[in-house]
Amino acid sequence: MDGTQWIIFILVIQVIHFLGTWKLYVKAGRKTWEAAIPVYNGIVLMKIIKRPWWWVLLLFIPIINLLMFPVVWVETIRSFGKHSLLDTWLVILTLGFYIYYINYFEDVAYIEDRSLKPRTGLGEWVSSIVFAIVAATFVHTYFIQPYVIPTGSLERTLRIGDFLFVSKFHYGARVPMTTLAAPMVHDTLPILKTRSYLADVDPETYKTSWINKLQLPYMRLPGFEEVKKNDIVVFSLPSDTLYQFFKAQKAVMKPVDKKSNYVKRCVGTPGDSLQVIDGYVYINGQQLKLSDRAKPMYDYEVYAQNGVSSKYLEDVDAADYLRKYIATNISESQVNALSPYILGGNRTSDGKIELITKEKGIPTDVIRQLRLSLTEEKPRSRVANMTDEMVAKLRENPAIDSVVKTEEPKGEYGGAFPQKPNLYPWNNDYFGPIYIPKAGTTVEISAKTIPLYKKIIRDYEHNDVKITGNKVYINGQEAHSYTFKQDYYWMMGDNRDHSEDSRTWGYVPADHIVGKPVFLWMSFDNFQEGIAHWRPRWERIFTTVGGSGEPVSYFKYFVALLIGWFIFDFFRKRKKKKTA
Repeated sequence: MDGTQWIIFILVIQVIHFLGTWKLYVKAGRKTWEAAIPVYNGIVLMKIIKRPWWWVLLLFIPIINLLMFPVVWVETIRSFGKHSLLDTWLVILTLGFYIYYINYFEDVAYIEDRSLKPRTGLGEWVSSIVFAIVAATFVHTYFIQPYVIPTGSLERTLRIGDFLFVSKFHYGARVPMTTLAAPMVHDTLPILKTRSYLADVDPETYKTSWINKLQLPYMRLPGFEEVKKNDIVVFSLPSDTLYQFFKAQKAVMKPVDKKSNYVKRCVGTPGDSLQVIDGYVYINGQQLKLSDRAKPMYDYEVYAQNGVSSKYLEDVDAADYLRKYIATNISESQVNALSPYILGGNRTSDGKIELITKEKGIPTDVIRQLRLSLTEEKPRSRVANMTDEMVAKLRENPAIDSVVKTEEPKGEYGGAFPQKPNLYPWNNDYFGPIYIPKAGTTVEISAKTIPLYKKIIRDYEHNDVKITGNKVYINGQEAHSYTFKQDYYWMMGDNRDHSEDSRTWGYVPADHIVGKPVFLWMSFDNFQEGIAHWRPRWERIFTTVGGSGEPVSYFKYFVALLIGWFIFDFFRKRKKKKTA
């Protein structure tokens, strides 16, 4: 819905409001015409129901208004003596149209001195809950959103199990586009596991149903900074078609603001030329210098003549390596008991059983409990995922002969964007060069370049694109150039060999930017192994995400301040009792 359509929609709502309330305005001592003037009628209504004028503003804020309209409906009928539970449910379930019945068919009187205090304890409790939800939704939608790191694409900069506060106001809060949605949740309702919003997009034509006519156009409140290279950014995943995050189901098309949220590092900004060489990012021909808090990880092949022990890798905190156990005898029940720890197994040529696990291996207490006789292999060569610091430490080990960075050969296609191996045989280690579009700039369009920009032109900027032979048609017209309508960014994970990012699905449009992680308030190790196995990472709790130098935990200062407040409050109340 564009601006003109929204103005018409708002005017229609005003007409509906006028027709359903004008008699009530008169009974409250106001003029008939006061029920007809947009915005002013809302201010007058707030006076009638004895509520502050700024409630009117809440009625125009997307998502917040979904909570406020039922509150205003209830307050309106109560101002005219309708206090029963039946009346309350009728006005809510009829979406406010019960007020029409009261307006035309009930002989009600306006209660001038109506008490605003709930009549029952339950009513007071419900009132408190409603306004707590309104306040929390406002903060969540426009200021700060909690976020948990679900994947290892930014290891070890941000870790799985890190709980963050994401600032919406740094880049300017994105006004919700999907207006019919549940507050305080993203794309899925908890417990019910169904969509939290009303929207419908045809995956074949990208056309929307009538429901989407109620969507707002993209708007962003003013921020105080732009997305810069090296910023860690939360954004709506452009390629998301999952009905629920991380759940294999039939693909669906989602509104922009209901796509799954991802967090990556911005390595390319609008107008840049980007290239990946040997796994390292180059911007406009110069290698990108990462911030000193960035801890990029790459896969390395580790060699040792006498075998690479898992302990060597554990000592440096390496990740993403496999462990192999050999068992001479193992029963089916024992294999079933090991299933949470093993990736698979097979029988060797000499009749033994080979068990493959991730880096954490099989816990010693489990081995003892199952009375297993296992021997862990020490192969001469192993691949592990490490930071530069880990690599340097491992190379100091005299038992290790060499540590060599792995890479995909240049010119060998590795499934990379734009998924056209004949034209662009790119992979994660050798990618580009590629131009990152900037709003207002124009690029040449041809059969060769259209794979790079087709998704932008069709999906993000909503044009019809067809390729016939060597000719490209945009909205039915043969095209030789295209001018971009918005800015685009290039996002990559610091865990370079284990990150699905822009190298896989391409550009991130400006309207997909959500916010900037600013504070890490909690962090748990073993986060994906169930709450019973969570272990706090104390050194990460209450640390900032940005800045330079090693992160410093402010948790102990917070605890000291909290204890100090409780002591102060205790003695303050004690003193107050003595003087009473």
